[in-house]
Amino acid sequence: MKAKNLWRISIVTGAEAEEAIVELFGRLFPQSASVWANAETKATIVTVYCTRQTDWNAAKRDALKQGLETIRACGLDIDLGRIEAKSIRHEDWAESWKRHFKPISIGSRLLIKPSWSRRKPVAGQAVVVLDPGLSFGTGQHATTSFCLRELTRNRRAQQSQALLDIGTGSGILAISAAKLGYAPVEAFDFDPDAVVCAKVNTRRNRVESRIQLHRGDLTKLPLKSTRRFDIVCANLICDLLLAERQRILNRLKPDGVLVLAGILQTQFAQVQSAYEKAGMKLIRSRVEKEWESSAFIQTRDA
Repeated sequence: MKAKNLWRISIVTGAEAEEAIVELFGRLFPQSASVWANAETKATIVTVYCTRQTDWNAAKRDALKQGLETIRACGLDIDLGRIEAKSIRHEDWAESWKRHFKPISIGSRLLIKPSWSRRKPVAGQAVVVLDPGLSFGTGQHATTSFCLRELTRNRRAQQSQALLDIGTGSGILAISAAKLGYAPVEAFDFDPDAVVCAKVNTRRNRVESRIQLHRGDLTKLPLKSTRRFDIVCANLICDLLLAERQRILNRLKPDGVLVLAGILQTQFAQVQSAYEKAGMKLIRSRVEKEWESSAFIQTRDA
């Protein structure tokens, strides 16, 4: 039987609203979104492929429009915010993820790959199998790849190191940490769909018994915590990193490393200033596309 045509739904937007629109797509559609940026025009195209006719209809279009208005009302520049819907052949969609998601080596210690890849790890390289899904985090995004590099950089062989992953999304950082030998590993996310997705991924990678994974709201956690971690990763939006700075810092050991990501380059100075005022010292940062990610340690006189 000939496969039915599918819908490709795209939004042309600005880089500032890219992550918000990816999250909007994640709430409305059962497939994860892909992102393509035009280096010349600076426009960003966020795309999702609908596998069923019921996934794209008038109600979904109205919900998408309402979501875009909400993003605009929050002050994010969505540029044109134009919705484009096109019917495509099933065979084109079936191969699209394989073109977008390739294996990623994080040095010689970690390999992130989709399930369809036949790539073999080098000696001593831990493997994380992760397919595109409902939640953010496949290692392809600049912010996620920075966090992964910090996990490998800071892992000390034969030492006990605890890790906290705030806003775990697909679970990629927590799974990678467990594979690298971090223990204990704790991860949480506010989005219940993300937690479900992360649990599926932990089982697929056979690390579910080594990760404490749960739904949690950073803004409602106790301000102080008796549990402290050697590494704290917070790949969150800028406003949340600023508003919940003390909750995040109160979960870091005095000699620990704090990894912050999800920050637009235009917002980074504000985040750096806020955390330096709280006694942190910037030790590394990286700019990739419009994003700037960073690692901090506590100053001696904090």
